[in-house]
Amino acid sequence: MPINIIPFKCSPERLTKERLSGFNGLALFWSGPFLFVIVEVGGEKMAKQHTIHSVAKSEGTMGDWDLFATWIGANANNGTWYIGGIIAATGLIQGATLLIAIGCLSYVLLALASYMGYQTGVGAMGLTRASFGVKGSVLPSLINVVQFIGWAAVNTYIAATSVSFILKEIMGWSGNDAATNRLSLVVGIIIMSILHLISISLGEKSVRWIERIGIVLVIILVTWESIIVFKMVPFKDLVAWRPAAKFRLEAGRAIDILAAFNLAWVTAAADFSRFAKRKKAATVYSFLGANIGLFWFAFIGLTATIATAITLNHFDPNNADPSTIAAKLGLGVLALLVIVITSTTANAVNLMAAGSALTNIFPKLKLTPALWCVTLLATVVTFIPVYVASFLTTFETFLDSIGMFLGPEIAIFLVDYFWIRRRHYQVDALNTIAGPYWYTKGYHLTALFSWVIGVISYLILNQFAIVHAYTGATFIAMLITALFYGVAVQLQTKKVI
Repeated sequence: MPINIIPFKCSPERLTKERLSGFNGLALFWSGPFLFVIVEVGGEKMAKQHTIHSVAKSEGTMGDWDLFATWIGANANNGTWYIGGIIAATGLIQGATLLIAIGCLSYVLLALASYMGYQTGVGAMGLTRASFGVKGSVLPSLINVVQFIGWAAVNTYIAATSVSFILKEIMGWSGNDAATNRLSLVVGIIIMSILHLISISLGEKSVRWIERIGIVLVIILVTWESIIVFKMVPFKDLVAWRPAAKFRLEAGRAIDILAAFNLAWVTAAADFSRFAKRKKAATVYSFLGANIGLFWFAFIGLTATIATAITLNHFDPNNADPSTIAAKLGLGVLALLVIVITSTTANAVNLMAAGSALTNIFPKLKLTPALWCVTLLATVVTFIPVYVASFLTTFETFLDSIGMFLGPEIAIFLVDYFWIRRRHYQVDALNTIAGPYWYTKGYHLTALFSWVIGVISYLILNQFAIVHAYTGATFIAMLITALFYGVAVQLQTKKVI
């Protein structure tokens, strides 16, 4: 009979009958501060601090359009525009080429992670229990909470900038007064945070409806915005433009920036694909939606930033955000409203991913309260560039940090499922203490050590000029991590046999 071993932190005398009710089996033994209860896997009450739930395929609610719209909406946002503005420092042709190449490579990994969610019905951080251990999965979950709170803060800040421009337009405030600028930005952050709290209050259903309605508005309004940009500056001038040498961004550095941005979504893919009705929705439509959203909005950010530089005869990467560009190009309040809408659609995905990861760290925490927690934390983080540093400095530091950790984590996550486990996880065992995913006291030390190797590889690779110039460090570090982890696990398996 399959069993679970469930620790209760109490003495045998304090263990009441009520506490044991609902278990299918009953056997007790005492060990130090814990009383261990051995029960069948099918018992109604399991170790609550470790329990996760899977979604059956028959319970799928998200169709092709839902997944397609979700991932377009995830990338059709302010952060994507801003990434395009940063990549403008490589020039139009090289920037556009990198957007397509790195987008396709990154979102193949997203499609693979989405397939995992569809097949198992388990969210992304729940799946990391198989590769990192039941307790070890808390570490990638913590990274996910931090990074998606960070992305939510990025989108909120940029949208708040739009709100501040609108406020100054309505109130007739001077754009040159530092105190007024800060006040309007603070008000914008508060307004956007309230909108985000409302948007995520209904959980997964809220995300689905926000994407269905919001994406249609976004497509209409941003198409108009694209036409305005291309009318202002001839395309041949956009192609011919080059930044000054001091602003030039090397290809390898641009690859790492794009990789850090794109790979963030890979660690959230299963949170949505587990609700998919069809495998094709989870994989093909997720891949297409993410790429279309990325290229469309990043390309707009790329061209709008170059158009602004040509129009003003001055290029400043600090002004690559869509709000500033829209204001400088005179696109009006309607364009600023587009930015506010896209922030809401994108942050619905960011906050859902962060909330889902938080529930893996604290399984007793329900999803809705978790979403409120991460939204409030994101609000606090949004104030950092207001009072501490410039937005660009904060953003680049954030990208460097997540790129260093995310690449190796994803490599282990995917290699474990597709190479080591041959696309098969025992979903019930993801909850099981002393089961196949318990490893060493709940931690898979090989995975954690491989993760460290990947991070160190990333740091070492970044010391070489050739890496900055051509390849970037992220994908090489991922390859090193994947090979190290795969070989190490295979060797351990042979020793056991």
